[in-house]
Amino acid sequence: MKSKKIKKHHIGRLIIKSILTLLLSFFITLIYLGRQFLIDQINVINFKPAQGVVELVDRSGMNSYGKFLYLASSPTLKDSAEFNNNCNRIESTTSILGCYSNDKIYIYNIADPQLDGIREVTATHETLHSIYVRLSYFEKMKVNKLLDDEYKKLADNKAFQEKMAFYDRNESNQRSNELHSIIATEISSISPELEAYYSKYFDNRQKVVQLNDKYISVFKSIETKALALKSEIDSLLALITDRSSKYGEALATLNNDINLFNNKAENNQFSSQSQFNKERTLLLDRINTVNIEMEYINQQIVRYNSILDEYNSLATKSQSLYDVLDSTLAAPSSI
Repeated sequence: MKSKKIKKHHIGRLIIKSILTLLLSFFITLIYLGRQFLIDQINVINFKPAQGVVELVDRSGMNSYGKFLYLASSPTLKDSAEFNNNCNRIESTTSILGCYSNDKIYIYNIADPQLDGIREVTATHETLHSIYVRLSYFEKMKVNKLLDDEYKKLADNKAFQEKMAFYDRNESNQRSNELHSIIATEISSISPELEAYYSKYFDNRQKVVQLNDKYISVFKSIETKALALKSEIDSLLALITDRSSKYGEALATLNNDINLFNNKAENNQFSSQSQFNKERTLLLDRINTVNIEMEYINQQIVRYNSILDEYNSLATKSQSLYDVLDSTLAAPSSI
């Protein structure tokens, strides 16, 4: 009996110790959150945004709290040189449009009107990084579960999977953090639970998704048209190659038969004028057929060259747009 009382006494002490530990963690979290909020308030009060910086999140559908956290991260629009100094490019084949570094948001200042919306999406994406790092341990556990569930539903989304593969290669420890930004800014339909979570920071999250779709559609439109042109080019090339080969064979046979006909005529080998006329008419018909085929092939060659020029022009346009995204291609500073 005595040993049981000692055991109960120890269990009671352990329970009390656990409760105290939890309470201490809770108060530490409250102090941290209060401290972070105070820091954010000071940052927002002291921050003097450059022209156009605030409007980026106004267009993206973020609410006043989301906008507050955006401004608390001292967002700046940077041209190439300054941007590259603050945001490291991870892969040479992938452009970086923004980053959240040292508690600050940097956005590459892409002003091309064809890519309207890209800066807004980038600003929102980076703001969501600043939001994620402010979540408590328990909040992250809950949100990460919702993000993972959404990730599984997007298994057949090729563009999404390619994007996540990039982060898995380079920032695997930031997977949930990246999902937190990508899903919010790029995926229209998500679970009600995750939508409710994002509503803490958005009045209308669909606005940023629509902006993302808008600028992405520019690239998709070029890609779709280019694929259609490439298919037409390949079909025409196959047709021209096949018909040219058959035309060459028919022309060679025809020329040989014309030579035979001329030899017969020169050597008076036709039995009658009617035989001569009959064979001559047949040859003229064949000449006409070969000429029609030659004209058709030439028309297809002209068409092929025209479509090829259009395809190359489209490829140039596509490359120029991708170059706009690449901060490393900017001209060097003058001496």
